[in-house]
Amino acid sequence: MKFIHDYLKHDERLYRHTLPTPLDNPKLVSLNAQLIDQLGLSSLDATAWTDIISGRLSPLTQIAPHKIQPIAMAYAGHQFGQWAGQLGDGRGVLIAQLHNKKTGKLIDLHLKGAGLTSYSRRGDGRAMLASCIREYLGGHALNGLMIASSDAIGLVVSDTHIQRRHIEKAAALLRVSDCHVRLGHFEWVAMYAADYFETFVIKIIQSYYLHLYDTHQNTANISQLLHEIAANTARMIAKWQLIGFCHGVMNTDNLNITGTTLDFGPFAFMEGFNPTWINNHSDHTGRYVYQNQPTIGHWNLAVVYHHFKRLVNQDDIDDALMTYQEVFENTYHHGLCQKLGIKPSHQAIQLGYRLLMLMQNERLDYTNTFRALIAVADHGENRTQFTHEYTLLANLTNILSATSYDIWQNWVNDYLDCLKQQSTKQTAIKTLQQTNPIYILRNHMAERAIVSAHQGDFDEVARLFALLDNPYQQQTIATVDDTRMAFANEAVAVSCLT
Repeated sequence: MKFIHDYLKHDERLYRHTLPTPLDNPKLVSLNAQLIDQLGLSSLDATAWTDIISGRLSPLTQIAPHKIQPIAMAYAGHQFGQWAGQLGDGRGVLIAQLHNKKTGKLIDLHLKGAGLTSYSRRGDGRAMLASCIREYLGGHALNGLMIASSDAIGLVVSDTHIQRRHIEKAAALLRVSDCHVRLGHFEWVAMYAADYFETFVIKIIQSYYLHLYDTHQNTANISQLLHEIAANTARMIAKWQLIGFCHGVMNTDNLNITGTTLDFGPFAFMEGFNPTWINNHSDHTGRYVYQNQPTIGHWNLAVVYHHFKRLVNQDDIDDALMTYQEVFENTYHHGLCQKLGIKPSHQAIQLGYRLLMLMQNERLDYTNTFRALIAVADHGENRTQFTHEYTLLANLTNILSATSYDIWQNWVNDYLDCLKQQSTKQTAIKTLQQTNPIYILRNHMAERAIVSAHQGDFDEVARLFALLDNPYQQQTIATVDDTRMAFANEAVAVSCLT
């Protein structure tokens, strides 16, 4: 890794140099040692990281003098379908970027809760402990599920007080992502620095899609950029759907250009399967519910790609948007078949949709139902090996109504017939184990960790972080609550969603 600050090559209208405002008496809540090692930053100890995350950047400046230049980025966006104008980093700063010499990719170090910036508007630039813990665990959970997501080096809590529903201690999080350039960046440049739009696009290609830039001809394939952003976004959202992840606030300023999950606000992992469940209490119309996420991804791209008409023709834009639809459908259908442990086919896809319909009608637990298919596929042969899965299957069948039980039995018979035709039992079970997790970050799990943290006990944060590191295998540190649906989605406490 090499420290750089690639974003500083852009026009100064796009950012403001902004020093973090340090927190008072910071205390380390958790540190991601594995990520620190991957970044080649293990020379910094816990004390140094506490300083850095709390806004005192001197340990980093000693490692990379002149490369640590914190900036707040300007961007715009459509929020809940409406043009919101200029937004920007209101409580965060991009403190540095790393360059991976092997992959050629950039890695951003972004401090959340850093204090006031030029884009804070009416905010105080600070972050709550609850939101920092949820983002820390949420990003880690998605990475454990093999879904591209921001991660975090760690988080701190402090004696700096902030006013929310009541007065509480401010916290901060050091986020790591391959990209903090959002779809809303294109919107901001198009609206407020139009003369720079083409140059901005070319420089973005050089930073994040270098294979689309011909250094000999000094030309950039902007049309292909639109295709690749669309494809990466489609894959990300398809994987969200397959795992039951609800982002909650898919504004254009909350989606980046590399297809990496960013901005954990009121997110949730689906428990009882309800595609129209509103997990964001600010989403009064249900715009961002689970079943709408694929359509919203397409809508966001369409509204942003409109600005590219000055660089490419409408056919190129239409083709890129068609790429989104094709990639999403292919990724989702292939993944749905994998969650059933069978090869992709029309029959397999229809089996998947039939199961989802039953799950929706009975509000069955999304994660546990798919994991229970291991017991269905095993068909009674290895009960001792799959004790957890047989327990899930028993729980599932016990709560079905008489009518739904008959539907379930018919589905099981068709499913077992399909398995016999397409693959061996061992192959099917292996695929089921690899694609259907045991553990997700359920809201009640995150809430328990938050309550303990407010009391000065961070052990539950550490336990969940370890649990979510390998969600596909049973772990001795797990509790019964880690795999049960604690309450109906409609009754989720508001405190879980902030």
